[in-house]
Formats: sequence, structure tokens, C-alpha cells
Amino acid sequence: MTNRKKIGDRKRALELLVRLKRLYPDAGCTLAYQTPLQLLVATMLSAQCTDERVNQVTPALFRRFPDAFSLATADLEEVQTLVRSTGFYRNKARNIKEASRLIVEKFGGEVPKRMEELLELPGVARKTANVVLANAYGINMGVTVDTHVRRLSRRLGLTEQENPIRIERDLMQLLPQADWENWSIRLIYHGRAICTARKPACYDCELSDLCPSAGKC
Repeated sequence: MTNRKKIGDRKRALELLVRLKRLYPDAGCTLAYQTPLQLLVATMLSAQCTDERVNQVTPALFRRFPDAFSLATADLEEVQTLVRSTGFYRNKARNIKEASRLIVEKFGGEVPKRMEELLELPGVARKTANVVLANAYGINMGVTVDTHVRRLSRRLGLTEQENPIRIERDLMQLLPQADWENWSIRLIYHGRAICTARKPACYDCELSDLCPSAGKC
């Protein structure tokens, strides 16, 4: 990539950010939680599942198991039953229980605030760690890349990468660190409302003049 193209992409990314902030001024994390541990669990459950479904499941789960100590010693089959409707429930329940055990044993029952420590937890990759750090602790360590962010970042011509980690790296070079997480949240809102996977509404998109894919998807 030439330096001129980098400058052009950065300028366009900043204008996209300004417009997304205007379009979705109140956009925030749509997962319901009260503690960092609850956000961690909810984010783990959100894999291959809608936030709406997760928010239907977690109230009963958190009433029964309100913290890492109770989840670490929970009956695995009971956890599986409580999270069944989120899909892949056996793996999710096992990872939640094992992550809670490690949080208790290694981190004193508190969800760690460092990326490298979060990545030690079973079932936690950069996407989940970024969500927890940014929303629970106000620490922007990276850009959360879910299916919407991946799709829209490519359509908007901000990356040519397929791998989420490489997409994240490209976006981190284009956007101010303070906006890394709110970029992802607003792009997710836009992906749900306008730039859908099957039929993007380019005719009704306020980003279309900045989008090289407008009218081509």
C-alpha cells in the first residue's frame, strides 16, 4: 500500500467515523450486564447468537450464578440447560465454567484488565477481550471485529483482509484509539439497519458516497 493510499484511507475512515457518530449517537453495547464477569459471560454466549437471545438467557443464569466463584463450582449440566438456546451450549457452558475457575484461582475472582491475561481464559479470543476491556473497564486495546465489522470494513474499502486479526490491525492504523470500540458498535448498528449481508440498502445509506462498493453488492 502506498503512503498516498494510506493517507486517503485514513481521511475517509475519519469521515466515516464522524458520520457514524451522527447516525448512531446513542449506540452502546447491547448486551445486558452489571459486572465485568457478567459481560464476559454474555459476550462468550453471543458467539453465533444474537444479543437479543443472550439477553433473554442471562438473567436466569446470573441469578443462579452471580459471580466467578459460583460459576466455577457450578454443575456443568445445569449451566448447559440454562444457556442451551444460545447454540453450541455444551462448549459455551464448559468454557464459561473453566474460565470462571481460572479467574478464581489465578485472578482472585476478578476479570483481568490485561489483554494477555484475558486471552488465557478458555473460550476468549481478541473479539471477546476487546469487548470486555472497552465496555467494562474503558480500555481500548483493539477493534472488535465481528461478522458485521468484517463485512462492512471490506465493503467500505478499509481492508482487503479476510482474517479478523488482520482486519483489526488495518482498522487500528486508520482510526484514533479512543474510537476503536465505538467504531465497532456503530458499524454493527449500521450493518443491522442498512448494510445487511444479503441486500444492503445503498440507496438509503448516508455513507454511500464514501463507499467503493455502493450499488455493487
